[in-house]
Amino acid sequence: MKNAKNLAGILVICAFAAFTGIAQGPEAPTNPKYDAELAKKLGADDTGLRPYVLAILKTGPNDATVKGEERSKLFQGHFANMTRLANEGKLAVAGPFGKNEKDFRGLFILAVPTVEAAKALAETDPIVKAGVLVVEYVPWFGSAALMQVTETHGKIAKKSIM
Repeated sequence: MKNAKNLAGILVICAFAAFTGIAQGPEAPTNPKYDAELAKKLGADDTGLRPYVLAILKTGPNDATVKGEERSKLFQGHFANMTRLANEGKLAVAGPFGKNEKDFRGLFILAVPTVEAAKALAETDPIVKAGVLVVEYVPWFGSAALMQVTETHGKIAKKSIM
């Protein structure tokens, strides 16, 4: 029984040490494929991640009232705005959702660290300004490799939608 109590005490101390960081082992090994220049270019931290903001585009209050040529022009501006943001390195990924019950229409993954910065970018979109779509924002931490999507997409898209 005495040995069991000692063992339990040792386990509690080890758990505390591990939890608080007192007993840290050697650092994780460095990735042999690590490219410091690419990591810096993409804004990656040591784990290859970076902050983003998910901007979820939803049906807005003016969706049903904007029609015809006006709607067409707004969507042309929407696509042009996305292209501009992608070319500036501020829009990592964008795309529409399939039909759903939540009125979710599309998603921007914005390469900015704060919701405030994401709002400033999304509010430059003509379709958002017109109230055809509204935006909900969620901070997110994901792979910095997403920053290469625009470049790669340009190499695989046979036809342009913009």
